[in-house]
Amino acid sequence: MNIALIAHDKKKELMIQFCIAYKGVLQKHVLCGTGTTAKLVSEATGLEVRQFLSGAQGGDQQIGARIAHNEIDMMLFFRDPLTSMPQEPAVSSLLRLCDMHNIPIATNIATAEVLVLGLERGDMDWRDIVNPK
Repeated sequence: MNIALIAHDKKKELMIQFCIAYKGVLQKHVLCGTGTTAKLVSEATGLEVRQFLSGAQGGDQQIGARIAHNEIDMMLFFRDPLTSMPQEPAVSSLLRLCDMHNIPIATNIATAEVLVLGLERGDMDWRDIVNPK
């Protein structure tokens, strides 16, 4: 599975801790992420994470394009609901693309845990039918 990782600044440490906790599951998949998030996760975990631009510089759009081309199977997007973001339209666009293309998305750690545990259990195997490799 191809998994996108995105985290707002105040949620980056949470993303790192999540990826450390679920490294055993995540290392079996192809990971990508926006700029700093990808770099920090890779450095902290040793996981290989393909790095796109930062979200503010277009990384959200790069991941959005991959979603539109059926190249992302799941997104973990730890959002900060308490901080106003100038790139909020890009965030809304990503969420809309996930809905349009039936991409499971977690916007908080609770949902991310459900998705990753389901991934480990095989609940995401239907994506292999939609996106054969």
